[in-house]
Amino acid sequence: MTLRTDAAVTGLGLVTPAGIGVDSNWAEICAARGTAAAIDAELSGTQVPMSCRVPDFDADRLLGARPARQLDRFAQFAQVAADEALADAGLDSATWDGARVGVVLGNAGGGLTVYEQQHRSLLEDGQRVSPLLLAMFLPNMLAGQVARRFAATGPNLVTATACASATTAIATACDLLTLDRCDVVLTGGSEAMVTPLAMSGFATMGALSRRTGEPRRASRPFDAGRDGFVGAEGAGLLVLERAADARARGARIRARVVGHGSSADAHHITAPHPEGRGLEQAIRAALDTAGAAPGDVGHVNAHGTSTPRNDLVEARTLRRVLPGGPYVSSTKGVTGHLLGAAGAAEAAYTVLAVEHGLVPPTANLEDHDPEIDIEVPTGPVAHDIGLALTNSMGFGGQNAVLAVAPA
Repeated sequence: MTLRTDAAVTGLGLVTPAGIGVDSNWAEICAARGTAAAIDAELSGTQVPMSCRVPDFDADRLLGARPARQLDRFAQFAQVAADEALADAGLDSATWDGARVGVVLGNAGGGLTVYEQQHRSLLEDGQRVSPLLLAMFLPNMLAGQVARRFAATGPNLVTATACASATTAIATACDLLTLDRCDVVLTGGSEAMVTPLAMSGFATMGALSRRTGEPRRASRPFDAGRDGFVGAEGAGLLVLERAADARARGARIRARVVGHGSSADAHHITAPHPEGRGLEQAIRAALDTAGAAPGDVGHVNAHGTSTPRNDLVEARTLRRVLPGGPYVSSTKGVTGHLLGAAGAAEAAYTVLAVEHGLVPPTANLEDHDPEIDIEVPTGPVAHDIGLALTNSMGFGGQNAVLAVAPA
């Protein structure tokens, strides 16, 4: 038996290299302005050539000095995004039944900023580590701290499926609503892995772009000259409710998550299956739970990392599975790769695309790879999307796909 998904997206919150807030993010995405810049002092001396940082992020101002000091950067991002998402949804945590409110967030790396800082302090100076180290580093604290801030005492989970983590979290949140375990779920993901150790690992394996002379143009999904991704940080939070409940309370519904699918390639520790069989399985599962056909899909927000192999495998899979030729975008040309949080930001962008009837462009696509036979616009396209998909793929062969429909 297939359980049908009908989760209303009533709130969005974004903290990404494209800005703090939904409006600034959407403006940058539609303008196709890359955000990568030369490395800052924290990454100096590493092999990391560039990164995409959240601009002007002042946690003390946004959260208060004392709360901010108790949180790693990845948790700070989530708190700020959650504030915006709940305000956007018109929900007040002071009046809700917290036992019916869940928090499900995706993350791949945990609190690496504080972990690396404390490890250096221990090795170099022999100083004892902070008593807050574990509370700031452990990945589950991402959801735990959001729940604490908003008195959400329902199911509380952090999913870890590498760069599919946030998409897995959103799918899990949908299931909690479908199974009547929750009435409201705060979901999405957050990541702050632009750190010396994590980014050096990606650099050593040859995953990062080396376009040092033009950082803003380095992330170029589907371009013939793509040579790797640009590491990024940030968070995306969505407020999900059952669509019937959202309508009953008169909420604005931006769009609906109507299907999801996941799979494992069971092929390689880092590389996707060469024929994209796992991704195909996840796409077909998402369409099945949505009660939709391949020809119903009008837009895909692709995983599109700007790595040679990933983009080619994903494009060929989309061409094979969705023969109708929907518009395909990769917003990583603007934001870089948010890793475990990528699926959250991209789910939000997909919701906005459906809501506004506007397919976002793919930044820095100057020389379309002739081996990639899909329709990738380089400017915004007004389009009655109908049904959209957003794809995520991760190390370990993880695949997760969401299907998004109009309100």
